[in-house]
Amino acid sequence: MDNNNLEQITFGGGCFWCVESCFNMLKGVKSAISGYSGGHKDNPTYQEVCTGETGHAEVVQITYDPAIISYEQLMDVFFFLHDPTQLNRQGNDIGTQYRSVIYYKDEAEKAKAEEAIKVSIASGRWTGTYVTELTKFDKFWPAEQYHQGYYNENPTQPYCSAVVGPKIQKFKKHFGELGMLNAE
Repeated sequence: MDNNNLEQITFGGGCFWCVESCFNMLKGVKSAISGYSGGHKDNPTYQEVCTGETGHAEVVQITYDPAIISYEQLMDVFFFLHDPTQLNRQGNDIGTQYRSVIYYKDEAEKAKAEEAIKVSIASGRWTGTYVTELTKFDKFWPAEQYHQGYYNENPTQPYCSAVVGPKIQKFKKHFGELGMLNAE
């Protein structure tokens, strides 16, 4: 991986435990870090974000090598991992912190995100109206350390075994068949 040409993308697709775990398995991804973006409070805590009063979304910031994995491939994974037609929720996780959102750095990246939404809609993977927000990136606040790699450290925790684990298995099957995963 060429560390001089790495790029970053930040987005939210529900609970960050699943999203972060999956992106960290992809070839070309240097890191996927759970955190918070889009709010009005500096250095928010998980407890504060969970109230819905800080305006933040649970997000993952991905550092990747575009020579190995493209922005478009990352967007395909993003739309695979969550339902972009659910407003302020993913399954039983309800609140604005679980919203579907793509944070873009500039107008060129915004255009690529708009195109990725069109491609996902055309795929027919999800039925209904997409509610994914496109928001100008401002700040990213890493989540507390215990959230990083949470699923890997806590696979038998009830939420992880009931919700995250099955989603990861579906992800591994699909993207493994495409040859996009790192060797285990």
